[in-house]
Amino acid sequence: MAEAAHAHTRDHAHGTHLHAGEATRSRLALALVLAGGYMLAEAVGGWLTGSLALLADAGHMLSDTAALGLALFASWVASRPSDQRWTYGRARAEILAALAQGVALVVVALLVVSEAFERFGQPTPVAGPAMLAIATGGLLVNLLCLRILGGGREESLNVRGAWLHVLSDALGSVGAMVAGVLIWAYGWEWADPAASVAICVLVLFSAWKLLREAVDVLMEAAPRGLDVDDVRGALASIAEVQSVHDLHVWTVGNGQVALSCHLVVPDEGRASALLGEAYQLLGARFGIDHATIQVEPQAFAGQTPQSICRGGCD
Repeated sequence: MAEAAHAHTRDHAHGTHLHAGEATRSRLALALVLAGGYMLAEAVGGWLTGSLALLADAGHMLSDTAALGLALFASWVASRPSDQRWTYGRARAEILAALAQGVALVVVALLVVSEAFERFGQPTPVAGPAMLAIATGGLLVNLLCLRILGGGREESLNVRGAWLHVLSDALGSVGAMVAGVLIWAYGWEWADPAASVAICVLVLFSAWKLLREAVDVLMEAAPRGLDVDDVRGALASIAEVQSVHDLHVWTVGNGQVALSCHLVVPDEGRASALLGEAYQLLGARFGIDHATIQVEPQAFAGQTPQSICRGGCD
């Protein structure tokens, strides 16, 4: 009964993930079209006005477009079912995409900072009004993309990476708008490279958070915000469980948290009931939807196949 209930929960979760994946791809595709279209307009506008802030924003929007395209492709790859080789499926394709997005953010930011420092020494004339108008259009497009992607960013690190790209680009548009006003009103040409540097600081901050989360998943760290000691204590509090060992908690991808552990019991007589209680506890209290639990008699506690066979196995 416990195994059947667990299988039903797992199948339901799988169906939910498939539905969420389709919605995610629709959001990414729409945001990709919007960002790609305005990227071209902003690049042309930056070239015509001579604004580094606009060119920086266009470069960042180019990385947004590439990130959205990569995220869309990774989401499609991750939706493919598991098989004999990829037994967990390909969910981590989205984590690899998020990692690539983070690296791209860092590269773009460093290139723009380098150019900005050169312009501090040799300011370039900038058409303030045109810069302001184009940056305002960029901000509106970014805000629309943020709204489109906002519904899926909590469920997918891949979508969160794309969302962060767009968010930092929206902040970049705000910076370009401020620089445009200062140049137009006061002739402060230095405001353009200054805005570029400020944009890049925000970009690097976003990139750091994204890279940290992607590396956590790839290194199979326990999810942030989940206290493994609390999980251990909750499992140990189940009646007749004497101890818990070999407890591992990690993220497969798309927020799918997995767990494996051994529960040491006096005997295996109540294994089915113990498993049912453990699965229910993990799902309801900790949101863990995939668990592999071995109920282990006290006589075998802490032993491995190697230690059992040390005396000789056929």
